[in-house]
Amino acid sequence: MLFAVARGAVNGLPVLRVRGELDLSTVPLLAAYVDDALAPGPRSLVIDLTDTAFLDSSGARHLVHTAKRAAEAGTALQVVCPRGNVPVRLIIDLLELQRLVPVVESATLTDGEVGS
Repeated sequence: MLFAVARGAVNGLPVLRVRGELDLSTVPLLAAYVDDALAPGPRSLVIDLTDTAFLDSSGARHLVHTAKRAAEAGTALQVVCPRGNVPVRLIIDLLELQRLVPVVESATLTDGEVGS
């Protein structure tokens, strides 16, 4: 499966949909999209991993880094990864990423909502 990041929106909020394998070779591509998305200082950002087939430690580390950057910028971040995405959710659960990254089943942000 080829790696791709698609920009989109949910309820008017910016979404980055990640498809393929998020690993050492593809993290720089996602990082460029995240940098671009965070540059104008959005109030909310969703990273959707629903169609992500694989997540390695460098991908997990990038999600933690993105969560820290978003918090510093006052941007509410959600990482969407449904339990049905077993390969990616297994890594998220094993690493307990939800302690550092707001992982949700589906995007639930509303305009103006800012993470704490």
